[in-house]
Amino acid sequence: MYRLKIVPDDTDINFMGPWKYTFGLSMVLIAASIAVFFAIGLNFGIDFRGGTTIRTEAAQPVDVGAYRTALAPLNLGDIAITEVYDPSFRADQHVTSMRIQAPEDGEAVSPAVLAQVQSALQGVDPSITFASVESVGPKVSGELVQEAILAVLAALGAVLIYIWLRFEWQFALGAVAALIHDLILTIGVFVVLQLRFDLAIIAALLTIVGYSLNDTVVVFDRMRENLIKYKQRPVLDVMNLSLNETLTRTLMTSFTTLIALIALFVLGGDVIRGFVFAMIWGIFVGTWSSIYVAAVIVKLLGVKRDWGKGGDKAGTQFATSSSK
Repeated sequence: MYRLKIVPDDTDINFMGPWKYTFGLSMVLIAASIAVFFAIGLNFGIDFRGGTTIRTEAAQPVDVGAYRTALAPLNLGDIAITEVYDPSFRADQHVTSMRIQAPEDGEAVSPAVLAQVQSALQGVDPSITFASVESVGPKVSGELVQEAILAVLAALGAVLIYIWLRFEWQFALGAVAALIHDLILTIGVFVVLQLRFDLAIIAALLTIVGYSLNDTVVVFDRMRENLIKYKQRPVLDVMNLSLNETLTRTLMTSFTTLIALIALFVLGGDVIRGFVFAMIWGIFVGTWSSIYVAAVIVKLLGVKRDWGKGGDKAGTQFATSSSK
């Protein structure tokens, strides 16, 4: 039976050959991302800047697109509109949750602006009423920023401990360095493109951490097996062999994930577009960092080739092995 092969068995791509240039490029991109972050800053959404949340009710079915079109002439800035579903609602009770970012000179949208919003929406559906209006001030938004940072740091700490226990400390540092690389570059892209940065993007960053870590662990696992199996081969050759052997899995996983994400990006609407964009970017940058950041860090730090045996080769450095 013929079996389709994306990557031939005899594939021998020299991934690690230009490691100095690829690793240097990653460091330059990290420096540039940090620079633009402090020079320009993120375009924070309502979750981080504060604003007003309006709960609307209407007798007619909700048309989010028509709502957005009606509010566009008011120039209110960042607006998030989501339909609320609840089995307890009446058949003629259609509810939305609408968030409008805080103005530059205040914490909440003024009553006059709320009146304009209601008038604009009633032009779409005269039955629309405001069931509740709540404001979120800068203090609460600041707490959300702190909690988001703590969530990312906790994820990185858990990864460090997990990889350290499963492999060696060199692999743990390599994996964490790759994850930090992915997060900084993703934030840098959002700064350059001035895409809205909200809690959904924090969720995307944590998902990128998991995706990138999964790819890195697969590469590390095969690398460890081959380092034990081929003790006399130069380590850079073993690393290239491991990367080529996992190439099919990497391509298949990335390709199938991209199919779903591109469909969501095109058809999912504005609400999740930032999240999906971050995920698409994360697939590319995560695959890159697994090879040209994580593996290179391990190469520079050195690693032993006889796990659990306590032999004389413990601590054999990649640099020494690759020079044989």
